[in-house]
Amino acid sequence: MARLKFLMETLNRKDAIEKLPVIKMEIDYELLTLSDALKAKDNVQVIKSKERLEALRKQLIEIESIF
Repeated sequence: MARLKFLMETLNRKDAIEKLPVIKMEIDYELLTLSDALKAKDNVQVIKSKERLEALRKQLIEIESIF
């Protein structure tokens, strides 16, 4: 049973390592989208971008807690 737990933890870490750069790229893209929306005074897109950034932030925190 201990081996299975170790294996699952290892797989979770590997998965998290692979997801980390993708999430960071998504954050960068969403920040750019937010910046454009603010410049264009597009309040709907501003709200959508902020919500997406919050979701990405939570994912990033979850992944960082694995390490």
